[in-house]
Amino acid sequence: MVSAIWERDSLDWKGISAEEITNRVLKNVRSGSIVLFHNAAIHTPEALPGIIEALQRDGYTIVPVSELLLQGETTIDSAGRQWKK
Repeated sequence: MVSAIWERDSLDWKGISAEEITNRVLKNVRSGSIVLFHNAAIHTPEALPGIIEALQRDGYTIVPVSELLLQGETTIDSAGRQWKK
């Protein structure tokens, strides 16, 4: 079993606007980020297309979490980053 921990929270669950979600995510994302979104958050569907387009324009590739996870013996640090042991 493997656990995945997000390290960037969109805070979409707080009911913030799509613009606030977009700004928060784009300001805080970095290579390898796992961003937390909630499927029941009201403005997430409105925010996602712009977030994805902006990230792709900036050279990011959107991948499933399974492609980010390292295989074998690993540890997760306090920032949520996975490292080989």
